[in-house]
Amino acid sequence: MNQNTTDGIGERMGRNRIPVAVVLIACLYLIVGIGGFVVHFSDRGAPDWIWVEVTEFLAIICGVFLLRANNWARWLACAWMAFHVVLSFGELRQLAIHTLFFVSIVWCLFRADANRFFQNTRKA
Repeated sequence: MNQNTTDGIGERMGRNRIPVAVVLIACLYLIVGIGGFVVHFSDRGAPDWIWVEVTEFLAIICGVFLLRANNWARWLACAWMAFHVVLSFGELRQLAIHTLFFVSIVWCLFRADANRFFQNTRKA
């Protein structure tokens, strides 16, 4: 079999395959978003309840659209986590955990395989 033919097929198949890291991060956002939305829904009397629910809803949006390969969703996912890093200032343990998650998410969503995935399936 011609070497160029097999390379071309593998290359085409690899373009549309979603990287495992993107799937895991998208699922994490879906779990956190849905779980947080349900848990915090009972806090309806709290003054900032609606903003907590909005951030949980944004996590759900991130998860769904990361799986759909929308490039803007990975930027929103990073912004969502950066927001949590900022909220963590004042509590060293939370700051360290959120920063670790932030760095890991950015690294996974902007690796070469993720870049190819988001570029090759970019919506016009």
